[in-house]
Amino acid sequence: MFDTTLAAAGERDWDTGAVEEPVRIATVGCGNYARNVSIPAMAEGAYATPAVVVSGDPDTRASLADEFGVTALDYDAYAAGAATDEYDAVYVATPNRLHLPHAETAADHGKHVICEKPLEATVDRADRLVAACDAADVRLMTAYRMQTDPVVRRVREFVADGGIGDLQRAAGDFTFPVLGGSAGPDQWRLDRRLAGGGALYDVGVYPLNTARFVAGDDPTAVSATVRSPDPAFDEVDQHVDFRVEFGGEDGWVGNFSASFSGHPNTSLELLGSDGRVAVRSAFEPGADREVTVETPDGTLTVAGAGADETVAEFDYFAHAVATDAPIEPDGADGLVDVRTLAAVQEASASGGRVEL
Repeated sequence: MFDTTLAAAGERDWDTGAVEEPVRIATVGCGNYARNVSIPAMAEGAYATPAVVVSGDPDTRASLADEFGVTALDYDAYAAGAATDEYDAVYVATPNRLHLPHAETAADHGKHVICEKPLEATVDRADRLVAACDAADVRLMTAYRMQTDPVVRRVREFVADGGIGDLQRAAGDFTFPVLGGSAGPDQWRLDRRLAGGGALYDVGVYPLNTARFVAGDDPTAVSATVRSPDPAFDEVDQHVDFRVEFGGEDGWVGNFSASFSGHPNTSLELLGSDGRVAVRSAFEPGADREVTVETPDGTLTVAGAGADETVAEFDYFAHAVATDAPIEPDGADGLVDVRTLAAVQEASASGGRVEL
């Protein structure tokens, strides 16, 4: 039963406890998410620790240096190799189109890389990012925090063990009102060149990648519809609905959506031949997940499940670096999604189905 599986949701199934010294991380790009979620998660974790921050804003550098006791650099100093003896790995958290040069710098300095999703703004640039890390023989992790979320990992086990029979369909949504906070319409997420896409690239990748992770499958074809009725989103998609085929004719289908406006929502549902799993608050950072499981044995709803997956994300990366363990959301994983996102854009433009 799933309640037995979920009882282990706080356990780290990847953790061997074999890390002697924390892995020191330089954060390149200190926007709101990095400042308020990622760096505090590193500081809270057992195996990763913030050591260096890189920002173009002097006030941000001063504030983070004071709060976390880290060395603060501007981008020129980082590129020139300043303070390389103070960090072991680099967390790239800049706008998407800037991931490549900062990951290349990390690789040139012989530093391991954890790079925010999507890996880059285009397929070609994502390919080059992965190649740079491979050529330098440094580890690369795509920062899919949901793959380290304990609840998601237990759902994956339950599905793999046949808990809902054969997977037939999945549905997922991430609606994030991007103009609802302090950032206005001039933010980089609405600049197609910097972002690569709008809601699709920023939040649509969450249901796509999480469903892929849970099922252990890769896309084979996509179709899509994009709408941007608000002029503020004239360069990027405001709303996107995309259908993803997995495993060919005998596989399953995912219907996913993402929006940059509307009531906030994150959800994931998996439907099989013998049951159903639904997760509410599925992708919010540090949220308590509500999981409902329906099988012939009955219906079970568990509320308040979960732990801080961002802490686990950086500890997972640091543990893999320190112990030379495999990294599951690696560069190849990130490339699959960038290629899929590009295919979704192609399908929406053509009005047809695009094979991968």
